[in-house]
Parts: sequence; C-alpha cells; structure tokens
Amino acid sequence: MTSSRPLTPLKTALAGLVALAVAMGIGRFAFTPLLPMMLAERSVNLTGASLLASANYLGYLVGAVACTFQPWIWRRAGWSSGVNGPRLVRAGLVATTLLTLGMAFYVPAAWGPLRFAAGVASAVVFVYTSGFCLEQLARRGVPSMGALIYIGPGLGIVASGLAATVLVQLHAPAAMGWLSFGLLAALLTALVWPVLDGRRTLGAPDPVARQAAQAAPQDCAGAGELGLLTLAYGLAGIGYIITATFLPVIARGALPGSPWLDLFWPLFGVGVMLGAIGASRLSPHVDLRLRLAGCYVLQAAGVAASLVSPTLAGFAAGSLLLGLPFTAITFFAMQEVRRVRPLHATSAMGLLTASYGLGQIVGPPLAAWMVARSGNPAEGFSASLWIAAGLLVFGAVLYVAIARRHPAARP
Repeated sequence: MTSSRPLTPLKTALAGLVALAVAMGIGRFAFTPLLPMMLAERSVNLTGASLLASANYLGYLVGAVACTFQPWIWRRAGWSSGVNGPRLVRAGLVATTLLTLGMAFYVPAAWGPLRFAAGVASAVVFVYTSGFCLEQLARRGVPSMGALIYIGPGLGIVASGLAATVLVQLHAPAAMGWLSFGLLAALLTALVWPVLDGRRTLGAPDPVARQAAQAAPQDCAGAGELGLLTLAYGLAGIGYIITATFLPVIARGALPGSPWLDLFWPLFGVGVMLGAIGASRLSPHVDLRLRLAGCYVLQAAGVAASLVSPTLAGFAAGSLLLGLPFTAITFFAMQEVRRVRPLHATSAMGLLTASYGLGQIVGPPLAAWMVARSGNPAEGFSASLWIAAGLLVFGAVLYVAIARRHPAARP
C-alpha cells in the first residue's frame, strides 16, 4: 500500500485490532499464562511475580500519564505541530516486540525494567490507537466500528494462552514462550505497519458524517464530572486485575491435576472478543454510563463465580463473565470521553487510562500481601477477590449516580 491511498474504515478498524493484540494481548497479558511455568521452574516466586506484574502496570500508568500531558509536553518542547499518533503506535509496537523478546533471556535483574518498559509501550499504543481509530471512524460516520479494535486484546490473549498450553504439554521452558510471543509480535507488527502511516487518513466522509463534523464540538463536562468518571473507570482496574494476573495459579490451587487448567485463560480471551463484537452491535442511543454500570456488575459476577463455585464450571463461567465486559468497558468509556471532552479527547483518554493503571498496580501486591498473611494461598486469594468484586459493584453504583447527576443529551 502507498501512503497516497486513503484508508477504508475496515482497514482502520483491523489495524487498531492488530495493534492492540500486540500491545495488550502480548505486551501486557502474555505474562499470565507463562507465570505457572516460571513458578514451576523457580525462576520467580509468588512475591516476585506480583512485583513483575506491578512493574508492568506501573509502566502502563506512567505511559498513560505521559499521554495525558502530551499537549503540555509538546508546547514546552516548542513543537507546535503536536504528536503524530500512528507513528507513536509504530514505535510502541516495535518496543513491545523487543521487550517481549528480552524476557526470553535468563537475566532476572532485568525482568522488572523490561516489564515496566513494556507497560509504558502498551499504554502509548492503547491511547493513540484508540484516539486515531475512533476519530477516523467517527469522521466516516461509522463510530460503532470502533468496538472492533477492542477485539485485539482478546485475540492476543487467546493466541498466547493456547500457545502456552501447547508449551506446557511439550514441557518447554518459559523462555521458549517469551521467544514465541516476541516473534508473533514481530509478525503482527510487520502486518499492520503499512496501515499505520501518519500521512494516511480515511477518504472523504459520507455527506451525513461531513455535516455532523461541521458542528463545532465543545467540551461539555466539568472537572467534577470528569473526576467522577475517572474514579469509576479506575475501579475497573483493580476489579479485574487480580483474576487476570493470577487466574492460572488460582485454578491450579483449586483444581490440582485437572487437564482443563490451561484453557481458562484462553476462555477469558474468547469472552473479551465476544464482548467487543457485542458492543459494536448495540445501539448508540443509550447512556453509556448505564452500560458501563451493567458491565461492572457482569464483571463482578465473573470475579465471584469461582469463589462461590470453585469447580470446573465455576472457573469456566467466571473466565467468560470476566472477559465479556472487559474491552466493552474500555470502548464505552473511551466513547464517553469523546462525548464529554471532544476538544481534548486524547488527553482525557490518557487520564482515564492512568486511573485504570493505578488500580492495576494496587491489585497484585494486595493479593500477595493477603496470601502471605493467610493460612493458605486459597484463603488469601479468596479475600482479595471478594474485595475486587465489591469495588466493581461500587463502580457500577457510581456510574448510575453520575448519570443521574449529569444527564446527557443523546441523539
């Protein structure tokens, strides 16, 4: 493809899907299916694993904060032209590939910095992929197609989870997993590289879309409303992350010897993809904050399912319910940000992503702390997961309160 040819909406959505599959599905979540292998090899213990997870989430937070303040950074640097989102996505994908490959080398002292840097890269890719793709699709008059890009994390999770299952069956070392995922990231990055050209945009919008774009957008949310939205979104970070980090470990403790243990994580990824597809099919004429509240309740049910029923069926249902609203939450929240802060959408997306990242940082150390102070790991994980489910329910209540306090005019 040449840079002179305009992008189609489908190519834009698929480019975003692949970019998020690399940055999120591999750069962030490949660690989860490989963790049991690393624990079995004794290359890391549970405390060390929680620190590596938190290093990645801290990097995600730092990257999101940098995206939030990028307009100020650019002004201070004297670069009036601003940031080129697609080129930053390219850089983030290359970094994700190299950092994932770096984890294949047995240098434990470097693992923390590598996971931290991977978190920074994934945040940059997420924010600028979301901003670029959602803007381009909205200009074309097909904003609902934006949900398709959030299939990417689920696709990456399924691919990495199934690959890890095969590696476990082959008794391969964790290093082989990191190497395989790094090579997969390189392949996917090469596939999407021509589309992520900062000189390319969509063709001329449809007449209806052009007419809508001519209306001057205005930020319609005050600091209080945006602050509450940021707080509510951050609760989802801590609400899901303990399960998302330790699911294979928790399942092994509850169902020792089960042949299905390594399939719970790919099932979570399947739920992520189905949820993103479902979100793209929903009518836009509904208050997205109420949809977010429903998603939080569904995810809370997923967290609690394996606690209420620590069986094969309970873990399977929990994995699916946890995954279904995972990227739907992200899509709805990013769309809501574009509604309330159209003039500063990328910065506001960065703010919400930073809040989410902060919640993720808290989760793994909380679980490790409770495990260390409990009679056994099962009790510690159970207590921390109940806390996570409670925070998700609180987040749902908060979204309903925001919707009532700040009614939104919908087309």
